[in-house]
Amino acid sequence: MARDHGFHPVRIKRIVQETADARTYVLDAPFPYRAGQFLTLQACGTLRSYSMSSSPDTDDELMTTVKRVPGGLVSNWMHDHLAAGDRLSVTLPAGVFCLRDTAAPLVALCGGSGVTPILSLVKSALATTGRRVRVLSANRDADAVIFRAALDELAARHPDRFEIRHHLDTANGFVTADQVRDFAGGDRDADFYLCGPEPFMDLTERALLDHGVDAERILVERFEHSSDTPAGDEKEGTVTIVLDGARRTVPQHVGETLLESARRAGLTPPFSCESGNCATCIAQITKGEAKMRVNNALEDDEIADGWILTCQGEPVTPEVTVVYE
Repeated sequence: MARDHGFHPVRIKRIVQETADARTYVLDAPFPYRAGQFLTLQACGTLRSYSMSSSPDTDDELMTTVKRVPGGLVSNWMHDHLAAGDRLSVTLPAGVFCLRDTAAPLVALCGGSGVTPILSLVKSALATTGRRVRVLSANRDADAVIFRAALDELAARHPDRFEIRHHLDTANGFVTADQVRDFAGGDRDADFYLCGPEPFMDLTERALLDHGVDAERILVERFEHSSDTPAGDEKEGTVTIVLDGARRTVPQHVGETLLESARRAGLTPPFSCESGNCATCIAQITKGEAKMRVNNALEDDEIADGWILTCQGEPVTPEVTVVYE
């Protein structure tokens, strides 16, 4: 059976003002989770995913940190309307932006609120492993730095294992590829974690690859809505969709997801975010294979059992059968 991807009510215990536009929501949510994972929140008629800033290895409470952003429907609503005692509807923690079971150094590059899952990872790595940890945290200015005191305190407590480098755009300009390569240094075999605005992550990922870092050693956390590849002509093969007792088979189309194929077959499959975060569209592949463009919701064992996010899955075999539970 797949993991529970439903929504659960949780109470806000208190709210901590981190910066002028960032708040930490301490939740009365006794959910098991791993450092680096996130919750998907249902509000304002839509879904948004927010990483935990707490660590299960160092914190007794589950915390997620949310930054106000221009035009942010849910984040701005949370800042403007939520108070201690209010309830939220959230999924169980999910995500694969987690610590690997290695002794390799951990090198993280984050921008703005992208520091949220990085703080969680850093706390767990320092508490449960002997790994060296280095973080480059880029922000607009000193007032915009989230968790500066917490990161500096960890550096003072672990001077031989943890380095934090604060980069301020107002003083030093935007982070450059040369600065990324300089920060990576000789740690090409480290595990690299990237989280932040899309341009920041694109630049840092390209710089690391140019620096000789293997792509498999770079872990990227994205919460932007992915752009669907436009569906093209038919290709060899079929997609069979089973939903609520109905069974439909349609030809495969180039660049079309399983969710889009199901719609084209005249069915109304479940969906919500269509960005690989919420798992509302989850189904099981019983024949053939498909590859996900983005996966921020399913664990490795679920994927091994055939579960897939149909909004992100594209067939890679001539015949694919997908069953919605």
